[in-house]
Amino acid sequence: MTADPVAKVSKTTQCAADFSAGLLIPEHHLPVERIEVPGRPDSPILTDPRNVARRSIHSTEGRVILAHAIAHIEFNAINLALDAVYRFRNMPTDFYKDWMRVAKEEAYHFTLMCDYLAIHGYHYGDFSAHNGLWEMALKTDHSCLKRMALVPRVLEARGLDVTPGMIKKLETVKDKPLIECLEIIYKEEIGHVAIGSHWFEYACLQQGVEPRKTFIKLLSEENVKNAISGPFDEWGRLQAGFSKEEMSDLKLLEAGFKN
Repeated sequence: MTADPVAKVSKTTQCAADFSAGLLIPEHHLPVERIEVPGRPDSPILTDPRNVARRSIHSTEGRVILAHAIAHIEFNAINLALDAVYRFRNMPTDFYKDWMRVAKEEAYHFTLMCDYLAIHGYHYGDFSAHNGLWEMALKTDHSCLKRMALVPRVLEARGLDVTPGMIKKLETVKDKPLIECLEIIYKEEIGHVAIGSHWFEYACLQQGVEPRKTFIKLLSEENVKNAISGPFDEWGRLQAGFSKEEMSDLKLLEAGFKN
């Protein structure tokens, strides 16, 4: 619930360290509250995704806008990871270990983007942004299975699809600092999606449902059409716990959405 971004990064890093040191013990009996609005600063102003600034990489300002959009994603990802730790009770210890690690790494990614913005005289909050990630958090706050399926395996996996292409475009304008940031984020986000894949399968096992069929069923039922759009980063997704059969399913589903 911390609103100040610098304080959120600091507290998240400390929280992860305290958890690793065994200083934080889950108390599963405490009630879980719905969090309509997590801690975030007054800016950026949240708007419809269609109204956010365009992100051409052929100008410095365009690359700054791109970096700001990524910073916003990473800031929300901190909240999402911490929410998974807070919300889903009576899971194995490794579940909390995994998502605390994700929270720490998302905080690092956010810092990387903020540092890039600062080099160019900008700060997080200088451009508008959208609230799609937290809207999905609210849609899935009643079900660990749905959260693992629709956040890491859909929204974060979409990041895997687009990042290699962004890096190639940035190479044409020789923006080495931003390329290096995206390479770090891409590598670590594969791990985050893999964590989501692992705990999605665990949740399916708990509920006695088959993961592959359940995943495609959820994608068909939920409004995720815009997030299922090729070309898919098949190598990255396979590293992140998707099977070849699931990749075929996604391609068929995307074709159905287009029709």
